[in-house]
Amino acid sequence: MSLTEEQIERYSRHIILPEVGGKGQEKLLAGKVLIVGAGGLGSPAALYLAAAGVGTIGLIDADAVDLSNLQRQIIHATPDLGRPKVESATGKMRAINPDVALNGYPERLTAANALTILKDYDFVIDGTDNFASKFLVADACHFTRRPYSHAGILRFDGQTMTVIPRKTACYRCVFSTPPPAGAVPSCSQAGVLGVLAGVVGCIQATEAIKFLLSIGDLLTNRLLVYNALKMKFRDVPLRRNRQCPLCGEHPSIIELRDEEAPVACDLRAGGRHTDRQES
Repeated sequence: MSLTEEQIERYSRHIILPEVGGKGQEKLLAGKVLIVGAGGLGSPAALYLAAAGVGTIGLIDADAVDLSNLQRQIIHATPDLGRPKVESATGKMRAINPDVALNGYPERLTAANALTILKDYDFVIDGTDNFASKFLVADACHFTRRPYSHAGILRFDGQTMTVIPRKTACYRCVFSTPPPAGAVPSCSQAGVLGVLAGVVGCIQATEAIKFLLSIGDLLTNRLLVYNALKMKFRDVPLRRNRQCPLCGEHPSIIELRDEEAPVACDLRAGGRHTDRQES
């Protein structure tokens, strides 16, 4: 692949970076990223990946745009109310960068379709809004060996980690099963700072770009935790769990399955771990 004159100008600020250059931009244009959820986390990730020139971006979400979404889901606007989120989001992405091939999936990710969809992508960004979907993404990425970025936000707290299946700690290494229904509040009950989604979603996009370029240090084997009120980041070291039901020495999860009814938001690990995937 060789860049056109227009692409050289469009991506010039990437190309002058020694770590990227023309060859790196060609890698991005050849890259394929799937974003699961066109919400608070998926919005900034989708916008920046499209702007960066990631060649193929998939976006899966079954919801329509609601007025309460607009406080944080910046890819949607007031005239989009009632439109399918996939339709609304891909329209903005196409306007930013016509170079990018967009695959829209106006449906839920399920055990029935996940393996088929994921196999066409190099990296997955999890921006889902419930535990059932979150564990499904983690399991599907394990079975398809697709690297992925996990993230969650709630109130003023965010977290994110990157997983290279079968090589680094996975989501189930840390949290083996979803919490009981009703054990944690929903974001509609507890609230979430809108701009927090932008900070964490941009980190997820950064991880996808670094993976495609094979540069820098990924957020593997560590959980990056961010508190917006204190403006503090901290790294929580992680390690693979030999007893992990998914990637451990004797796994009990050997096929993809749908979890029980969705439960939104997670405040575990001493009450500070947030695992809300904004949608």
